[in-house]
Amino acid sequence: MQSHHSDSRDVQIILVEDDDGDAKAIRRAFSKARIANKIQRFRNGEEALAFLKGEGDQDPPVQFVVLSDINMPCMSGLELLEALREDPRLQRTLFFVLTTSDDERDITAAYSNHVAGYILKSRAGYMFIELMAVMDNFWRIVELPVIETRSSPHG
Repeated sequence: MQSHHSDSRDVQIILVEDDDGDAKAIRRAFSKARIANKIQRFRNGEEALAFLKGEGDQDPPVQFVVLSDINMPCMSGLELLEALREDPRLQRTLFFVLTTSDDERDITAAYSNHVAGYILKSRAGYMFIELMAVMDNFWRIVELPVIETRSSPHG
């Protein structure tokens, strides 16, 4: 019996965050929560989308989780989320929003595009390490879709 299930350590974290301080805090929280998954950071949605579509020098991962801020230059997190949902190969991406925005319109737009969770940085505060551990447990327990980004040319 063959399964597409892979070890949770194979799940790559795509961090889309323009703020260096926030990116360091997220990496530190993952480290303190003993989460060893590879984290690949992008400074805006445009860079992350190009990578996930396989447009760069590196092959995108087969199993990944996106953790994205909303307010960023070039392409916001919500624009990235919409672009992923419109792409047949990437539409099943597990996407978490991690942001300072508590604007109800942002929250509604995120959930309308099927985010796995909308997390306010301010609410996470001292609980951030525990939050990262919960996320790690989540993707250890659930079956993630395998995303074949390399298989077919853009059409």
